[in-house]
Amino acid sequence: MESFLLVFQFLLQILLCGFLCSISSVKDTITATDFLRDGKTIASSDGSFEMGFFSPASFMNNWYVGIWYKHDVPDKSVVWVANRAIPLNNTSGVVLKIIDPGQLALVTADNRITWSTNMSRPLAVKNPIAQLLNSGNLIVRDANDTEPENFLWQSFDYPTDTLLPGMKLGKNFVNGQEFYLSSWKNEYDPASGDYTFHCDPTGYPQDVIRKSKVKVFSSGTWNGLRWSGVPGLTKNPVYTFTLDFDERKAFYSYALLDSSVISKLTLNSKGMLQRWTWDDKRKEWHVYLASPADTCDNYGTCGAYGSCNIILSPVCSCLDKFVPKHPRNWAKTNWSGGCVRRTPLNCQNGDGFLKYSGIKLPDTQYSWFDVSMTLQECKRACLKNCSCVAYSNLDIRNGGSGCLLWYGDLIDIRELPGGQDIYIRMATSELGSRKKTKLLVLSLSLFIGVAVVGLTIGLYTWTKKNKRKLNLKDDDLDLPLFALSTITKATSNFSAENKLGEGGFGSVYKGILEGGQEIAIKRLSKSSSQGVNEFKNEVICIAKLQHRNLVKLIGCCVGGEEKMLVYEFMPNRSLDFFIFDEKKSTILNWPKRFNIINGIARGLLYLHQDSRLRIIHRDLKASNILLDTDMNPKISDFGIARTVIGNETSANTHHVVGTHGYMSPEYVVDGVFSIKSDVFSFGVLVLEIISGRRNRGFSHGSRNINLLGHAWRLYKEEDRPVMSAVVMILANDAVLPQAKEPGFFTGSKFTDSDYSSTKYTTNEVTITQLDPR
Repeated sequence: MESFLLVFQFLLQILLCGFLCSISSVKDTITATDFLRDGKTIASSDGSFEMGFFSPASFMNNWYVGIWYKHDVPDKSVVWVANRAIPLNNTSGVVLKIIDPGQLALVTADNRITWSTNMSRPLAVKNPIAQLLNSGNLIVRDANDTEPENFLWQSFDYPTDTLLPGMKLGKNFVNGQEFYLSSWKNEYDPASGDYTFHCDPTGYPQDVIRKSKVKVFSSGTWNGLRWSGVPGLTKNPVYTFTLDFDERKAFYSYALLDSSVISKLTLNSKGMLQRWTWDDKRKEWHVYLASPADTCDNYGTCGAYGSCNIILSPVCSCLDKFVPKHPRNWAKTNWSGGCVRRTPLNCQNGDGFLKYSGIKLPDTQYSWFDVSMTLQECKRACLKNCSCVAYSNLDIRNGGSGCLLWYGDLIDIRELPGGQDIYIRMATSELGSRKKTKLLVLSLSLFIGVAVVGLTIGLYTWTKKNKRKLNLKDDDLDLPLFALSTITKATSNFSAENKLGEGGFGSVYKGILEGGQEIAIKRLSKSSSQGVNEFKNEVICIAKLQHRNLVKLIGCCVGGEEKMLVYEFMPNRSLDFFIFDEKKSTILNWPKRFNIINGIARGLLYLHQDSRLRIIHRDLKASNILLDTDMNPKISDFGIARTVIGNETSANTHHVVGTHGYMSPEYVVDGVFSIKSDVFSFGVLVLEIISGRRNRGFSHGSRNINLLGHAWRLYKEEDRPVMSAVVMILANDAVLPQAKEPGFFTGSKFTDSDYSSTKYTTNEVTITQLDPR
């Protein structure tokens, strides 16, 4: 069927080409200047970019004219494609040339046009030329006119999947032209795919990713400094960014601060927006930031008036004073219905506003704004209009200014460190009367006055006590303590250039000690109370563990409010960086993948059986497997690991934490975890390593099953042995015993007389848990 579709597509392209040729052939009388011909390439004057013919997949024999970074040839990072919808079947005799009245055209050997530009300035010029600029911008201009505003045409106005420095996203309100990214169809087809990335000026500007016409990600509003929902987008030494917004235009763009840095922003075929920087030493690209970054970044995860918090389980909850609209569905983790006010509004009798802090501001599609209003004026404007449901400052700089009003349900809210304030309309009864409030204030004032001295003394004692708790000594755990000044110097004051990534508890940086040793520093977030627990837990769990497949904890740093863990540096980053990337996954041949699987298994065996403590990791996943120079795996991140005593192999908890898609069914449903919980995660991880596909987000066929269910359909067998059995299986060629159906997967249930089933519904997907009869 797939082969038939490819043939059909090829025939359709031929028909389209014939249609174009019949209406747009080059006249013999036109004087034209050849620009690109016979498969040759041209380069920008500084050698940064190159342009020519390329084929993303030799087995399809489709050819395109594109622009790419010259430094990473032969593995071309194509940043722009001309004929992305109509490929050539060969380049023999094909010429890219200027035709009258100054259009750039792709002309075949039989003098037919398959692609051409649309001039932004429909004026004939005497001497038109095409030029590839050092910025990567392909332009058509008059040979005697170098002014950018007079360019006849430029590729920067017609982006494909890549945003380069100097390009813009947004809309020109005067002529209606919009500038946006569109993903490739797949790795081998640069035709426009399902996903687009826009700077959407509807209401008040925000960046959005859409799949077809459905919004799947929103950056939050522009707050004067950054997009409110992208906390990682901060002032840094690599690039600067801006929103140019007035009555004529709304343009988002970025510029590099250091000319030696090479950086780009891409939208891949799976809808992931990624900022890349080029590592010239290792000759490869590294992801600097990515969106969506987690479940809470998926648009509207918790529905209207629902708030998403990635470090909680479940991640969704209703805002204070709100309740689930559909309680039964909410209990089953189907949050699409969102929440409603506990007490309905009554505009005629007067409403008020309740302040919510530390959040990503909701979608601004239905909003109104004024740049000059104060916050009090904003409140009055919202109160006068019964359709207004919330208000906030437009700009958070210098104490806040401007007014932003929302109309309709508030969607796409999440809790964020350093998030913003919003005032949401509430019934007066939810706020309490002003008289009661005044009495309460007077009573509390007296109480606070009496208690303040005692609280101060208590706080001082508590702080001193807790500082002693974190004042780890070398003799206690045989763990070196690093001075804060040493870590600050090693990371260049925690520069953005040295940032390796960010998790729920803080950020990770690369550092170099004075002796030249490379280290990785996990800097726990000051605003996360769970960060302290994670810090202690990780130190206790792995300070004295020594195994080639466990990441080594070198030391720690405690200074003021700073709590940091220092690890050995893993140059090849994490496993997910390779197996889920279409290009980088080719580096991992089967022997390397087998070695990685075997190494993870041995590391788990050590934790479960051979270490001085029996440790259950509870968060085994691809991003927590680090790779050294030789691609050997090391299990990392023991922040939520648990130890069990003696011969015990299980425990339970009321607070289920971990990563969805890797957690075992008994842990998700009943809070019971054991060494077998890690085995479940290991099984999911093995499938991901083998297939290169994520368990979460994978969907196959009409059954809509996940990766586990798909593997069961392919083999009909799956089990969770102990890790000693896994190691034995990997190390020998013995015949495997017959396995059983997986106990947990999404999708349709398969008939099996040996099991009864219990079904749970989550986000309209059936989770089938099988129980032995």
